[in-house]
Amino acid sequence: MLEPKISPKRNLPRYGFHNHIENLNGRWAMLGFIALLILEFKLGHGVLVR
Repeated sequence: MLEPKISPKRNLPRYGFHNHIENLNGRWAMLGFIALLILEFKLGHGVLVR
């Protein structure tokens, strides 16, 4: 069987639920959660509770 000499270039979609966007969103959420935990530890109390 002959293999093609070039492979088509795939364009990534600009909207919707896609793995690369979901991974990026999850990483930002984890960073935000860790930053919130560090802030609460430094303040000595919760941010929403006084």
